[in-house]
Amino acid sequence: MTSETRDPIIRTAPQPRDCNNNGDIFGGWVLSQMDIAGGVLAARRARGRVVTVAVEAMTFHQPIKVGDVVSIYGDIVKVGRTSMHIKLTTIVARKLDPEEITVTEGTYIFVAIDDNGRPREIPTA
Repeated sequence: MTSETRDPIIRTAPQPRDCNNNGDIFGGWVLSQMDIAGGVLAARRARGRVVTVAVEAMTFHQPIKVGDVVSIYGDIVKVGRTSMHIKLTTIVARKLDPEEITVTEGTYIFVAIDDNGRPREIPTA
């Protein structure tokens, strides 16, 4: 999966303030960016509000560095009555290297909710 095959949900660049004690980008920053991207995709599919209820199978393959261009891609892999599983992949392009590297992958589970915050059915596609 690369930017040549489809557009990312989010493309951003981390800042020095996003670093952990090792000088790499803090894992929580990556998780939050993935949650935002997954929420965008889930809300489109649910045609309304969604909430994150779980994160499964998160894998950190390589660190993200300041100066990397971070792209997050997503695929809806399962849709239930009120919930959906979205596989998210984070890919970076290092500052001076055009090759893209998969750095993080995980599956986020979202539930469609109504205006009162209660689960609601996801419309059929």
